[in-house]
Amino acid sequence: MNARVSGVLVNGALVAIAAFALFPLLWMLSVSFMQPGEASAFPPPILPAHATFANYRELFERAGMGRYLFNSLIVASAITTLSLLCNLAAGYAFAKLRFRGRDRLFKSLLVALLIPAQVAMIPLFLIMKSLHLVNSYGGVIVPALATMFGIYLVRQYARSIPQELIEAARIDGAGELRIFATIVLPLLKPIVATLAIFTFLSSWNDFMWPLIVLSDEAWQTAPVALAGLSREHVQDNELMMAGSVVTTLPVLALFLVLQRHYIQGLLLGSVKG
Repeated sequence: MNARVSGVLVNGALVAIAAFALFPLLWMLSVSFMQPGEASAFPPPILPAHATFANYRELFERAGMGRYLFNSLIVASAITTLSLLCNLAAGYAFAKLRFRGRDRLFKSLLVALLIPAQVAMIPLFLIMKSLHLVNSYGGVIVPALATMFGIYLVRQYARSIPQELIEAARIDGAGELRIFATIVLPLLKPIVATLAIFTFLSSWNDFMWPLIVLSDEAWQTAPVALAGLSREHVQDNELMMAGSVVTTLPVLALFLVLQRHYIQGLLLGSVKG
């Protein structure tokens, strides 16, 4: 078998796998434009007989999805910005700063990666309640300010920065904050992009914690609101698909635009770590 035939077979297989993976998303988009009850027919139609935007109008005008999307945007943006600052600073400290018990402390923190997040939700809720952060943006944002995964990812990448470069800056009289801002951060740019995308996607799609800490409907995020909407309109598949589209498309578009930086950061971190 020559190289051209094998290339055609491989590319054909990849196209088939991609089509299989994308079909549910495309069908979800198609159903969102169908008339009420049309998707419940058997066999279910692939394309709408008469496309309509009525489901999207009802979603925003009557269900108030615009408010929930705004809540998700505020929460995801704040978590991404603040957690980047905390994770970058902590990861750099564990990688390049020498202090007593550094390695022992880092190894003990790694244990947090083995503990399911659900185990800590009840005590975390009690802490948020004592801080009067329940039913507020702060109740969702504060627990996500630093993650062991983000600290670990930054630390592994920061270890590749030459120590001589940092020592030279110290000899020239630069303080630690200036070294971090002007020397280290530009070198961490690939991993910053990776961590920013990962954090935004995970915080936007988070369901369990916002469901626990945000009991007031006015503060709910889009995934929680969509789950509540599905209970009220359990038979309205077209409306549910429209809600799924408006919840999924923003993060999907963000990932597609920045996927090159995301993959590059992961690969560089794995090679240099």
